[in-house]
Amino acid sequence: MAQAHNPNHLQGGQAPAIELRSVTKRFRAPDGSAYTAIRDLSMSVAPGEFCAVVGPTGCGKSTTLSLVAGLEMPSAGEVLVNGEPVTRIRPEVGFMFQTDAVFPWRPVLGNVAAGPLFRGVPRKDAIRDARDWIRRVGLAGFENHFPHQLSGGMRKRVALAQTLINAPGILMMDEPFSALDAQTRQIMSDELLSLWDLARPAVIFVTHDLEEAIAVADKVVVLTVGPGTVKAEFPVDLPRPRRTQEIRFDPRFVELYERIWHALRDEVRLAYARTAEQVAP
Repeated sequence: MAQAHNPNHLQGGQAPAIELRSVTKRFRAPDGSAYTAIRDLSMSVAPGEFCAVVGPTGCGKSTTLSLVAGLEMPSAGEVLVNGEPVTRIRPEVGFMFQTDAVFPWRPVLGNVAAGPLFRGVPRKDAIRDARDWIRRVGLAGFENHFPHQLSGGMRKRVALAQTLINAPGILMMDEPFSALDAQTRQIMSDELLSLWDLARPAVIFVTHDLEEAIAVADKVVVLTVGPGTVKAEFPVDLPRPRRTQEIRFDPRFVELYERIWHALRDEVRLAYARTAEQVAP
């Protein structure tokens, strides 16, 4: 069953790594009007918890990530990271975007070492650590290849190494695998889980794919149609470690999918109806 939404519900009574308290975010539209992306949204993620967020298009999923990362400030309410209000970009927060954020003019080694070098890590140490992370994501031997010489899945592996080398305690992921084919997505999901398990950062993973959300997460948060707010939270009590392809055949996975889809279905239909109204002559 879905849990009644309670922003203070955390694993083992831990203090939250991420907390949004009654957050509203408004943007100024080109015509000068105010557009509300999320309204009165409250949720928490415990240290080491993998939280997937699903919802219809335009419900404010990406906006929520930007608020936690400090890329945007709330119009109302409060966003906290490790108990401190977010007032700027937080160095302990890693962000993996939907589109590739690799530098096209740098080879794989230079891309992965970029973060440590920017933070002042001695070059020798940064290169050593970059080589180690390149090996971890299965790209040993490709250190001198440039992004245009890599497949989409390989570029995503570079992006994972580029993000995780900085040892983020909190990781924001905005549909990072949506551009990949289904088979590569499953491989990357397994890769992500094995790498996440090394340090267990708190994760908010935004996806439109409900099966992907259940396969990777400790809990799934369903947002309403925009302005987005939390409709329901579902704990995912599937065993770890997981292989995302095999776990989909588990009867408990099917049961969770049915329950979460029941909560999500009406929001998706409402979002579709709104879109149809907007494009109607």
